[in-house]
Amino acid sequence: MYSLLNTINSPEDLRSLDRGQLPKLASELREFLVESVSKTGGHLSSNLGTVELTIALHYIYNTPEDKLVWDVGHQTYTHKILTGRREAMNKLRMAGGIAGFPKREESPYDTFGTGHSSTSISAALGMAVAAQLQGSDRRAVAIIGDGAMTGGMAFEGLNNAGAMDANLLVILNDNDMSISRPVGALNNYLAKLMSGRFYATMRRGSERVLKGMPPVLEFAKRAEEHVKGMVTPSTLFEEFGFNYIGPIDGHDLDVLLDTLSNLRKLTGPQFLHIVTQKGKGYAHAEENCLLYHGVSKFDRTQGIAAKSALNDIEEPAAKPTYTEVFGKWLCDMAEKDERLIGITPAMCEGSGMTEFAERFPARYFDVGIAEQHALTFAAGLACDGYKPVVAIYSTFLQRAYDQLIHDIAIQNLPVMLAIDRGGLVGADGATHAGSFDLSYLRCIPNMTVMAPADEDECRQMLYTAFQLNTPSAVRYPRGCGPGVAVSQELRALPVGKGELLRSGHKVAILAFGTMLAPALAAGEQLNASVANMRFIKPLDAELVLRLAQEHELLVTVEENTVQGGAGSAVAECLQQHGVAVPLLHLGLPDSFVEQGEHAQMLADCGLDAKGLVASIEKELNR
Repeated sequence: MYSLLNTINSPEDLRSLDRGQLPKLASELREFLVESVSKTGGHLSSNLGTVELTIALHYIYNTPEDKLVWDVGHQTYTHKILTGRREAMNKLRMAGGIAGFPKREESPYDTFGTGHSSTSISAALGMAVAAQLQGSDRRAVAIIGDGAMTGGMAFEGLNNAGAMDANLLVILNDNDMSISRPVGALNNYLAKLMSGRFYATMRRGSERVLKGMPPVLEFAKRAEEHVKGMVTPSTLFEEFGFNYIGPIDGHDLDVLLDTLSNLRKLTGPQFLHIVTQKGKGYAHAEENCLLYHGVSKFDRTQGIAAKSALNDIEEPAAKPTYTEVFGKWLCDMAEKDERLIGITPAMCEGSGMTEFAERFPARYFDVGIAEQHALTFAAGLACDGYKPVVAIYSTFLQRAYDQLIHDIAIQNLPVMLAIDRGGLVGADGATHAGSFDLSYLRCIPNMTVMAPADEDECRQMLYTAFQLNTPSAVRYPRGCGPGVAVSQELRALPVGKGELLRSGHKVAILAFGTMLAPALAAGEQLNASVANMRFIKPLDAELVLRLAQEHELLVTVEENTVQGGAGSAVAECLQQHGVAVPLLHLGLPDSFVEQGEHAQMLADCGLDAKGLVASIEKELNR
């Protein structure tokens, strides 16, 4: 079935093929991708769309000497397959297996680790300048797409690169027709023409000749821009200082190979615009590329049963996910308060905002992959009397930290953060894990930070946060909770107050957020007291001090890095009040936790009930 693909174990093998064999290789790669991802889960639509581009890049460029930097790294499965990792695809995104994103430690062909977006141009520019400083002719290519051009950092990179003479090629993989209309033979022909040496030489020669006649030179430049602008959307990128080529059909191997071959010979900043189709070659994904963006295991012949895309790689569950709890609360709250504005940085489905977007379109804003803008945009709305709710993943919020401090917290504006994917996230690994938010949020003045222990508490905390007229954050995990019934009622919780759920002896476990369930199980085994702390900031100092007086050991448990987290807040509280009591901090380690199954990852970190008991008993014996 994969007679040609099975002979490719490196780009050197690929480059030994005749060009006429490449369409067959592309067909086999698509079949392999669908078969492989249907068995492991992962990102499908975006990878089906980059098959020909990946083949062409490795065929024309001398990788890994030439550097390929992929943006939005979930479009690199074909790249992994062609660079010696075909057999490893059966453990994609699993513990001990290969990552779903480029990873430098995994392969010399993965030149830059990518989990977040809009970084490729800056990274590739750095590599291009390094080659220039070393006197090397190697090339650097940034492949950007899947919405990553909406990120401000991409434009920062373009602005800087266009002012340099480094040999950088930026490829815009336009897979949703967001910039141009469908392209045809004329544009493909023009792209070949404009990327060729004849055109480039004539362009440079004309500039030299006309430099002595500035008015004529300016007229010639304007005439060229006018002609190119009639058939290509080049103006923006030309103004950045790039030589713009395209748009071309990203599934036409002949056009790709000819254009890339020409571009490989040119110097200075080049910009190639290609148009591709997400889900290309698999009918189910072509019909619904969003549903097949990220998938769990599925029957490749039947496809995925139609379902909500809120939890793109979650198995269907009878109990609601935290994301769904948020989505339902958002709609209920919007009905009650017209000041509510919903904002997301390009994660409508993942953050559970689909229904809100449909029911309240005038109050829904997807700002694209622009987290910094999302927060300052929310701050501006808050200045004029609205109550913005920013739905954002924990790991993506890190990108807007300055805006959170400078534009929201300093001005004490009522912007509410609904932080999804708090804690470990399973198969997506370290780049997407929300390991640090409790640490980086609780040190900000004016912030209120809370973490629910179950689904109903999540709904009530969201309501509580929305009632505040100061910055607030509700941090909840990916997936389902313990299965607590969600009340329709909306009630505000007392701010800064936890609750003692189990009274025991000797040991008191202070659980934050998702750690309550394993803490209660450990408390039963140890006959320990267990408190659901609820609030990280303000901390329930009264409860902490009472438990410190009544127990010989306090144990803090959180699904956040121990450094600077909720446990540190408890230690600071005790020190401030002059209370000395043995204190054990349990949480995520001071390392990046790699991909795997979520429950096993928690167990490996000692954060399941068994691990908590073992750590507490060890501390007691010590």
